[in-house]
Amino acid sequence: MRAVPFEIGSVDAHVFRYPLETVVQTSFGTMADRPMLLVRVTDTGGAVGWGEVWCNFPGVGAEHRARLIDSVLAPLLVGRAFEDAPAAFRHLTASTEVLALQCAEPGPFAQAIAGLDTALWDLSGRLAGAPLWRLLGGTEPSFGVYASGLNPKAPEVLAARRHAEGYRAFKLKVGFGAGRDLANLAALREALGPEVRLMVDANQGWSLEQALDMAPRLEEFGLDWLEEPLRADRPWPEWRRLKERTAIPLAGGENLMGDAAFDTALGEDVLHVVQPDLAKWGGLSACLPLAKRIRATGRRYCPHYLGGGIGLLASAHLLAAAGGDGILEIDGNPNPLRELLCGPLSTVEGGRAGLTAAPGLGVEPDLAALALYAVSH
Repeated sequence: MRAVPFEIGSVDAHVFRYPLETVVQTSFGTMADRPMLLVRVTDTGGAVGWGEVWCNFPGVGAEHRARLIDSVLAPLLVGRAFEDAPAAFRHLTASTEVLALQCAEPGPFAQAIAGLDTALWDLSGRLAGAPLWRLLGGTEPSFGVYASGLNPKAPEVLAARRHAEGYRAFKLKVGFGAGRDLANLAALREALGPEVRLMVDANQGWSLEQALDMAPRLEEFGLDWLEEPLRADRPWPEWRRLKERTAIPLAGGENLMGDAAFDTALGEDVLHVVQPDLAKWGGLSACLPLAKRIRATGRRYCPHYLGGGIGLLASAHLLAAAGGDGILEIDGNPNPLRELLCGPLSTVEGGRAGLTAAPGLGVEPDLAALALYAVSH
């Protein structure tokens, strides 16, 4: 990481919602719209940086986190100078740790801080005149991608569309009953052929007994991984029992928070694919060192992400900086809040995408184009 100093002049949050014709279904609930919370930081010289805060759940999550930024976090940044983005990340985290405990909201605070951290890194890249993937130490801005968010209703239809656009890997949501899950996988294999890579995500939807029953039945589909078959807070001996019963690599990490939690997970030697989400915890400042630790232990680093285009770009820069054989998650469902902002990631060829040499994240959000989806907070 290269240090870039700055002094913050202003911070502002912007909430957007895209109403869905087809709701996003998971094993624990549905999303009637796609929210996006962008945060813009401006330094005293007028340079700007953009970040995105995870806010998919609950339904008022975007507005709530925007108010946290306005009332608590922005005052901790405005008028202060920092030697670099990690210094600001440490300041925000230390200044709100007790408050987050007092109001029992460590998650929302961590998510808001993560979005601000991304914005400060975007600002740093623009000030340095360098793309983030290079500023963070990367050398190769190209990587594999996969289409996620395949719902349980006719997933092969959406997958076929994305396959025609260049995708060669797909992740199906499961946890809707054995019959439906297995039929969907069979339909995907029939529609896409044996060469494409398939993964499944149970979204913490199974008990240990259900996972032990389902995992062997999934093996015939040649899956790259089985994601969050158990709740993220289940004891590690349960995860070990499942690992011993299936040849499918286990994946998880999007719902872990903090270095201690990830270090414990790495020490347990259960997860083959580790998936921190930089918009939920850590931003770039904490997740780049984590990605390097993941790779150093022989695991596969594959960033989790499901949101708008700014967070997706940040995840891509982080993956490019970390290196390795990880692949980038891109939501396969239509979403203008992603499509209007993701820049070069809108083009996929042969299962791969890449980044440019434009400074920072490489895009400037067009608020006029997004105005149709803007909501007040």
